[in-house]
Amino acid sequence: MELRHRSEVATSASWRDDALCVEIGPSAFFPDKGQSSRTAKRVCAACTVQRQCLEFALTHEERFGVWGGLSERERRRAVPGR
Repeated sequence: MELRHRSEVATSASWRDDALCVEIGPSAFFPDKGQSSRTAKRVCAACTVQRQCLEFALTHEERFGVWGGLSERERRRAVPGR
């Protein structure tokens, strides 16, 4: 997946209108320490705006939760130098 850091899509919030996560409670996307993030990742995998969500998280350096199908740790690994 090619990511365009600081893209126009990532800085706009209009993609959120189409996000599947709005239909699910936030606890799935912000699991407590030691809890699984599988449910969130399954929702993200089926979401049409997964890429925009991930770009948003990377652009805004979101520290917590699952964004675009990746956990915070996975997002750090996706962008070298973080």
